[in-house]
Amino acid sequence: MNKVILIGRLTKDPDLNFAAGTGTAVCRFSLAVTRPFKKDETDFINCIAFGKTGETIAQYLTKGRQVAIAGRIQTGSYDAKDGTKRYTTDVVVESFEFIGNSNGNNSQGEASNNMGFEEDMQQVDYDDGCPF
Repeated sequence: MNKVILIGRLTKDPDLNFAAGTGTAVCRFSLAVTRPFKKDETDFINCIAFGKTGETIAQYLTKGRQVAIAGRIQTGSYDAKDGTKRYTTDVVVESFEFIGNSNGNNSQGEASNNMGFEEDMQQVDYDDGCPF
């Protein structure tokens, strides 16, 4: 099974492009996600969304905005201009939900595209002594 659920803040405005030939929307962005046991450490996760999902993310999300995403991890590689092989790891967004705004306050009545993954999200008690 390959499923990822993340909550984080956008590190910059999403980058929306359209694939040559097909015209499919391709939206790239990265999330800053704080580690649960190390409050001072943050991971920066590259994400990509396609089609209507990508267009909606590009339209409504901006730098600093908090969002929950569900998707899958996808790896790939390409040859850089200098001839070296580069490897990539991205989260392909399958669904998302707006959960806050850029100043940290949650707001109601916002557009969302949760597509039913909220039942997968559980409250986790990190203070139960479990090391992982």
